[in-house]
Amino acid sequence: MSDSTERAVLRAVVLMRDQLGEPLTMDDLARSVMFSRFHFTRVFQRVTGVAPSRFLTAMRLHRAKHLLTTTEFTIAHICAHVGYSSVGTFSSRFSRRVGMSPTRFRSLAQHGAIEPGRATSQPSQARISGQVWTRDNVPRLIYVGLFAERVPQGRPARCTVLDGSGRYELDAVPAGTWSLVVQAGPSSQDRCEGSTATYVCTRSPITVSRGIEIKTDLELKPARALDPPLHRALVEVRKHALSALTVELTGSEPPSAARC
Repeated sequence: MSDSTERAVLRAVVLMRDQLGEPLTMDDLARSVMFSRFHFTRVFQRVTGVAPSRFLTAMRLHRAKHLLTTTEFTIAHICAHVGYSSVGTFSSRFSRRVGMSPTRFRSLAQHGAIEPGRATSQPSQARISGQVWTRDNVPRLIYVGLFAERVPQGRPARCTVLDGSGRYELDAVPAGTWSLVVQAGPSSQDRCEGSTATYVCTRSPITVSRGIEIKTDLELKPARALDPPLHRALVEVRKHALSALTVELTGSEPPSAARC
């Protein structure tokens, strides 16, 4: 993929971000980078791994979740702020993607109990495992989640947290087609220095059948504007995995990984 193509896609992503409250169409985005709609859609998906319409929806829901948890704006105000002309359409799309209504999401967030559920298929004896690392090898908490889509929504089907680079395992993985989404937060030193650097990696699609063992190694790289928004879904990975880690503590050193 040429640098000029990636720059064109990045310009479209910046337009989405800067005009999130506007009724942007795919034609608008294609014209902004002087591509035909067909060529724009094909190139955008090749660069980001996600269709432009899906990417835009993800950005809108990401912003909506932030506003729901950090402001007292009405649902109608938030709906307009993220580019929807109809509260019904916004609520329907939010509920379908997140697993609950905007009102319910806000209520749970206020009580610190966000649990966006999504039904998953029955677990099998399948396993996904491998090594995960960052090139600079700085210790970081690494969160691994298995989701139904490349843009993660709701609770993961399986997840784990590592206290640094190393081996990860996801056991009893349900049969189906999944996306493996990985995120490493800033180290304690990074945070002290004011850095919020995030490292990410995605493997998709991963097709799992009963009893299969899949091995895939994951190199985390600094998140870019071209990476799909991660929403609060990986916050859920952290919460559930770290809860599992806490339960496992027995007064000795914490285990290197916890699963959920």
